[in-house]
Amino acid sequence: MLEINNVRKTFNARTVNERVALNDITLRLEDRDFVTVIGGNGAGKSTLLNAVAGVWPVESGSIVLDGTDITSLPEHKRAALLGRVFQDPMMGTAASMQIEENLALAARRGQKRTLRPGITREERARYRDMLAELGLGLEDRMTAKVGLLSGGQRQALTLLMATLKKPKLLLLDEHTAALDPRTAAKVLELSERIIQENKLMTLMVTHNMKDAIRYGNRLIMMNEGRVILDISGEEKKKLTIELLMNAFARASGETFVNDRMLLG
Repeated sequence: MLEINNVRKTFNARTVNERVALNDITLRLEDRDFVTVIGGNGAGKSTLLNAVAGVWPVESGSIVLDGTDITSLPEHKRAALLGRVFQDPMMGTAASMQIEENLALAARRGQKRTLRPGITREERARYRDMLAELGLGLEDRMTAKVGLLSGGQRQALTLLMATLKKPKLLLLDEHTAALDPRTAAKVLELSERIIQENKLMTLMVTHNMKDAIRYGNRLIMMNEGRVILDISGEEKKKLTIELLMNAFARASGETFVNDRMLLG
């Protein structure tokens, strides 16, 4: 379980540029929840993920993951508990290293470094099998430098690396936003399959309303640092963009003509 209790985050506090990004937000995720997070620019979506990941400290409240209070835990120590895929395909991998070397780094996340050989024969066979399941032909390019891969191939590899050790929580921060529509759809399908196969608890931020409705078992909408909609179960299965827009208008007290205005 992930428990976010009355968390508050303010940028540029006590200045003319002060902005409350998370306004005493409270949110609970159950085991195996796949939650899509949607909202306009500045709603607090990415700030929420960064607060959970420990990118910056919060002023108040607590964050509890699987019974452990991680509120004061530094980012590098949370890395052993979390998996994350960023919007930029260039993040999350080492461009100058080989595909198999990147996978080996991910497999050793949270472990002490030793002087033993980097990649064993058994590991290499395992990596080949995992890459083959992606269906991108990367299993035949394991010694290729990651910097030579396309954006979609790189995001697929980053997704595999982020879930290699079955994290307690997977964070997907608009991880298909920089990809073309066809490649984005492929990466989303891979994401869903990996999440289901590994039974992962997941938070996925997206600007795409169709993707937010299609994927996951639960959808939350944020506005001005708060959760204003929380839809799951049968209600989510029946959602349409029009219904979601109307629900947002009712919850926020504002009216938007279309999703472009809503999502900036």
